[in-house]
Amino acid sequence: MVAYRRATWNFSLQRAVEWALDLNKPLVIMEALRCGYRWANDRLHRFVLEGMADNAQHFTDYGVSYYPYVEPITDAGKGLLAALAEKACVVITDDFPAFFLPRMVASASRKLGVLVEQVDSNGLLPMRVTEQAFPTAHGFRRFLQKTLPSKLLEFPKAEPLNEMKLIRLDAIPKTILKRWPMASLRLLRGDSTALASLPIDHGVVVAGKRGGPITAQRILKQFLLDRLPRYLEDRNQPEEEGTSGLSPYLHFGHISVHQIFQQLMETEGWSVDRLSPKATGSRSGWWGVSSASEGFLDQLVTWRELGFNMCWQREDYDHYESLPGWALKTLTEHERDRRHYIYALEDFDAARTHDPLWNAAQMQLVREGWIHNYLRMLWGKKIVEWTASPRDALNVMIELNNKYALDGRDPNSYSGIFWVLGRYDRAWGPERPIFGKVRYMSSENTARKVRIRDYVKKYAP
Repeated sequence: MVAYRRATWNFSLQRAVEWALDLNKPLVIMEALRCGYRWANDRLHRFVLEGMADNAQHFTDYGVSYYPYVEPITDAGKGLLAALAEKACVVITDDFPAFFLPRMVASASRKLGVLVEQVDSNGLLPMRVTEQAFPTAHGFRRFLQKTLPSKLLEFPKAEPLNEMKLIRLDAIPKTILKRWPMASLRLLRGDSTALASLPIDHGVVVAGKRGGPITAQRILKQFLLDRLPRYLEDRNQPEEEGTSGLSPYLHFGHISVHQIFQQLMETEGWSVDRLSPKATGSRSGWWGVSSASEGFLDQLVTWRELGFNMCWQREDYDHYESLPGWALKTLTEHERDRRHYIYALEDFDAARTHDPLWNAAQMQLVREGWIHNYLRMLWGKKIVEWTASPRDALNVMIELNNKYALDGRDPNSYSGIFWVLGRYDRAWGPERPIFGKVRYMSSENTARKVRIRDYVKKYAP
């Protein structure tokens, strides 16, 4: 488990169970956590560890060999997968297209002497169905509407281990456990002393959100019962809890899009025959459900999977040069425009700008590990305005988002960052200083559109 860190609704785990049954062999599930990845800190580590604690309990109930491993020092885990694979028949892993995971899996696969299969359990649409990186959400939405109906009949099993009679492994070899001990219960339970002993950034403190599949299930249930009916009215209001709150759990694989979709549609009494036969690319009307659910599905399916499409198709998805040609041209033409304010990374990090609303958004990110969706766009636009160049702005956005956001380092978060610079957007007029034809946003206009007084007060530095 490297991306889909859950025991349910998981094509990778389902495939592993199929192999174990076909070969009449025991199944070992290894979930590891490195300490040497970029931006490794207490916040991200704790979130993953809480998920590992949930998984340990779940797999124990099913009698499966679960092997949680947490690196005590950088690179201590090197060789573990190869040692486990020495006596394995096949290795199954997750096909996630972003951050360091593609390089890690490719490198490990070359060193193993057995078949390695990567399985895509990222979204409703398999990444390999597309042959291009879509430049707009409208074009991708049209493709989805033409292609997705058949895929809605191919869901993973909710409980891939349920009623499966697998051979039990007596024990992980002692030679392996001696060199790579399983993570202690103290660490998995979130013991602060155990976490403090790891060589990670302890300056980014644990956020208030608890990680793990159990919490993800509870949040999904609350959203469907309480917040979904007012989703369209409340999602853009910073002072309301109008969004689903599921993005960190999707990023770390603690919950599946397939499960979210299934349970949402159950509340709608939906069936596939309610889909519109017209693939127009429209944001509403195609699913045949309430307007609130249509709006949520556009975020969950269209925009989220558009990000996975980009990361799968282009290795340079996180490079400045991946922006559309029109955006690169206009930003270059205005790169030397005068900036009234220029802040260093340290100033942005500490929310030391002249703008109270921007400072509040940054403080929400620092304290809670996320920024309200609407204000995240403004947060990025102001960074563009207050840095010496758009390249500098991109570096600042990636650094702050990936350092603090629980849903950072994800295809979806890269979509949001690059949208600020023109990805998936169009040229806008009138042409403005610094931005050129890239869409402009201001704190003043934002304050007129949404309620922010209590938000600014709550998150003041």
